[in-house]
Amino acid sequence: MATKRIVIALTGASGVIYGIRLLEELSRVNQNIETIAIISEVAEEIIRIETDYDPSYVKSLANRVFSPKDLTAPVASGSYLFDAVVIVPCSMKTLGAIANGFASNLIVRVAEVAMKERRKLILVPRETPLSTIHLENMLKLSRAGVIILPACPAFYHRPKKISDLVDYIVGKILDQLGIEHELFKRWSGEILP
Repeated sequence: MATKRIVIALTGASGVIYGIRLLEELSRVNQNIETIAIISEVAEEIIRIETDYDPSYVKSLANRVFSPKDLTAPVASGSYLFDAVVIVPCSMKTLGAIANGFASNLIVRVAEVAMKERRKLILVPRETPLSTIHLENMLKLSRAGVIILPACPAFYHRPKKISDLVDYIVGKILDQLGIEHELFKRWSGEILP
């Protein structure tokens, strides 16, 4: 089985736990997956503010880690093969930069590479309410083939803890990546006990 190479970027938006849980789950599953992490400086600060984790722990979950300032990293080139990019959480600043082709850092550049090479790009915005500009940028990206997966958990699986809500979103990301998981009970059309 070929190795699936996935780039995971965390940006400076609330909700870094989604990116952390995705990295944890990808490091746990045994499906020939190589992960590459890019964590912005603001995301590192938010990791310290919103969680009990240290950024060094989050980085240890990935097979490789690149600085967002490193525009010479292999993932900055279309000739470097990767399967998908997930930006989780995706700040509106990053989303706007991607929508408008302003690749001032490695996170935006790798998204630009994914788009130009027609590789899967999943953005997990975490903002509310959304302005007209936010919505227009998302529509622009959606029309370009980008998957917009807002951090909007469902409740049909009857979550009991915050981690259940987080795992629902991580599971939806894994679905988009074609990676099997059991992070939430799927809707069957029946009322769950």
